[in-house]
Amino acid sequence: MSIPSKYDAKEVENKWYDYWMTHNYFHSTPDEREPYTIVIPPPNVTGVLHMGHMLNNTIQDVLIRRARLQGKNACWVPGTDHASIATEAKVVAKLKEQGIDKNDLTREQFLEHAWEWTHEYGGVILEQLKKLGCSCDWDRTKFTMDDDMSEAVIKVFVDLYEKGLIYRGYRMVNWDPEAKTTLSDEEVIHEERQGLLYYLNYKIEGSTDVLTIATTRPETIFGDTAICINPNDERFTHLKGKKAIVPICNRVIPIIEDDYVDVAFGTGCLKVTPAHDENDKGLGDKHQLEVIDIFNEDASLNSFGMQFEGQDRFVARKNVAKLLEETAVLVKTETHINKVGTSERTKAVIEPRLSDQWFLKMEELAKPAVEAVLGEDAEIKLFPKKFENTYRHWMENIRDWNISRQLLWGQQIPAYFYGDGKEDFVVAESIDEAVVKARVATSNTQLQASDLKQDTDALDTWFSSWLWPMSVFDGIRNPENEDIKYYYPTNDLVTGPDILFFWVARMIIAGYEYKDQKPFNNVYLTGLVRDKQRRKMSKSLGNSPDALKLIEEYTADGVRVGLLLSSAAGNDLMFDEALCQQGKGFGNKIWNAYRLVDGWEIDTNLKQPNSSKIAIDWYESKFQKALLEIEDHFSKYRLSDALMSIYKLIYDDFCGWMLEMVKPAYQQPIDAKTLKSVISIFEENLKIVHPFMPFLTEDLWHYIAERTPEEALIVSKWPEAKPINDRLISEFDFASEVISGIRNIRKQKNIAFKDAIGFSVINNESTSTSFDEVIAKLGNLETIDYVQEAVEGALTFRVKSNEYFIPMEGSIDVEAEIKKLTEELSYTEGFLKSVQKKLSNERFVAGAPEQVIAGERKKEADALAKIETLKSSLDSLK
Repeated sequence: MSIPSKYDAKEVENKWYDYWMTHNYFHSTPDEREPYTIVIPPPNVTGVLHMGHMLNNTIQDVLIRRARLQGKNACWVPGTDHASIATEAKVVAKLKEQGIDKNDLTREQFLEHAWEWTHEYGGVILEQLKKLGCSCDWDRTKFTMDDDMSEAVIKVFVDLYEKGLIYRGYRMVNWDPEAKTTLSDEEVIHEERQGLLYYLNYKIEGSTDVLTIATTRPETIFGDTAICINPNDERFTHLKGKKAIVPICNRVIPIIEDDYVDVAFGTGCLKVTPAHDENDKGLGDKHQLEVIDIFNEDASLNSFGMQFEGQDRFVARKNVAKLLEETAVLVKTETHINKVGTSERTKAVIEPRLSDQWFLKMEELAKPAVEAVLGEDAEIKLFPKKFENTYRHWMENIRDWNISRQLLWGQQIPAYFYGDGKEDFVVAESIDEAVVKARVATSNTQLQASDLKQDTDALDTWFSSWLWPMSVFDGIRNPENEDIKYYYPTNDLVTGPDILFFWVARMIIAGYEYKDQKPFNNVYLTGLVRDKQRRKMSKSLGNSPDALKLIEEYTADGVRVGLLLSSAAGNDLMFDEALCQQGKGFGNKIWNAYRLVDGWEIDTNLKQPNSSKIAIDWYESKFQKALLEIEDHFSKYRLSDALMSIYKLIYDDFCGWMLEMVKPAYQQPIDAKTLKSVISIFEENLKIVHPFMPFLTEDLWHYIAERTPEEALIVSKWPEAKPINDRLISEFDFASEVISGIRNIRKQKNIAFKDAIGFSVINNESTSTSFDEVIAKLGNLETIDYVQEAVEGALTFRVKSNEYFIPMEGSIDVEAEIKKLTEELSYTEGFLKSVQKKLSNERFVAGAPEQVIAGERKKEADALAKIETLKSSLDSLK
């Protein structure tokens, strides 16, 4: 089949993806082969493909395609996460557009809308991954809200509760007033922001004295229940045992003492608002202070805010400050840099709030996960290793996990209340089971399902995804099923360092708790995708390119290569579209290389030239050496380096050298043996490129020969390791320098390649003559003469101590060449003199940095070598 002159990516990508899907190459079922398993970090069901997804999933596809070529039973499980907060926000926004208020709907009605939205938009990102070439086992696609997945989540909740690890507590939590739900500490992003420090005067009861307090949040004065001073601060000794009056609301509050107060901060004393600050809550508990919650769910002031009731906290802050200024309570303000917690999802400023929530005790659960990664016999490896320190910090400072969310979208907490008290509940996997448990708890055999009320909160999304490597194989509900026994533990996890604790650590914890096994062997943590100015890519900055448009412009293979070329292991990558263009160019290079080979005519009567035989022997050793490098890079998850080794091998060694060495003269035929070897080598090249550029390589594979579905490249065999002839590689390296020297002289002297030239060698290095026919062919030499003395009337160059001579008589104007070389020699000698003068200056040598001195010495050495070559060339021409 004749190969087109140009590669049509659109036609090729659709054709071969359909072909792979039709023949079920991506699907895996347990068999006798070694399994290789990856579970996708499930993207949010709300999501569309962005650069981070592109990088992460390209890496996973490279790993899974390589494993498939290695003969392993490769299984890549795809899926999406229900993303409670993000999805609910999108559904609420859509309802609002339709004039529907979420609060007017029952839970069931809202969930109908949520499922409708999910079915309409939820598969978008997975379909986009197909455009990138991702070879996921789509038959195994999972969603964290699938019935079986939800059942697993509920089963684990009940189990952990019965083990005494889940409890309900009234705690200070991170409240997102936009999503109207609590968040875990890990979902709060702390940002430095400039605000104001307000200095307020509190009157002392029964006195004309005032006490000045500094606060960043004057609107919270309505929740003040004490003033705290340091007992060792002599400035306030006279206030011990007295009371203060809160401005505006005129509440009388005690002045308490505690050495928690930093005497150097602000005015050396602080107001205590136990309902709205974690540290204040600690002081409140210690000193048994009243707790006054002044905020509604949306962070507007409630009735405790008096005339400011209903105002948003930031609006109230300005208005309260204005009133305090008008009443001479506000003494002054100062600019102040403060760390402000914001919601990772909604970006809203977090409000500390006391709330009844469900918590999971983590300290004991985390211990096996610490040993698994950091212990002497660590079973799980992090790549790069530097992230072990981050992991250690998080795990050694782990706190109980707040697993409840005030949302409708998600697995509803399986706690059923049967009375009015906070402890009047049972935890069960179903309402029927709850009825049985509640009857026992109440000694009421007549109690019915209608007498129970299920907790309205949903579970944190991460509480479902921490089971992901097990639940996708139904390992929680059916722990002895064939899939979980075969595919678990999985092999490699590819994800971002930003969810090392959110997800990775928690999956490890769950793995040891429910399978007594690690969930994966290795974790490869990719860097973040940034633009050329090192800014994180985001929609708000407008610096994130459209992923599908990139694929359309640079091809899927080109984008994959571009991403990986810019992605050093574990480091943030500076994305540049020029690298995608380079990837596309690499594909065109391979395409045109095959077009060249495909155009050669065979003459079965021709004997294979020695130049072709040694070229093939050399490349096969070069290929094997590169294969070792590639294997080493893969073992260290240095995929960018692996790709670069392949790029150099094919672009430089195969296209730049080997094809030149074996190709026949213009319009001349090639011998059958050489062509067969070249085709075989080309096929081996395609195999190692395939994981990175699957579409182009599969297309070329089928142009080379007609293949059955069983012979497709995607299921072919990864190249086997063979002996390496290092001597041959070394000899070629030397020969290539000789060829480059010949080409340079031809270029400098404008000697056309069609004109054969003479060539003589003083072989001081005693180099092998193995590549002489290659040198003669690529240099278009009449002969190669080995001589003992310099050749007169010739230009010369050196490779190590070998001298090479190209006779110039008849080819150039000798007098003009002598003049040119003389001028160049004079300039170089003058340059050398200036460098040596600098190096002979003791003050310069003593004061200049070491690298500057080293640079000058290199200039001196280069000039000396050039002068020697110029003199030799002049001597040969005179």
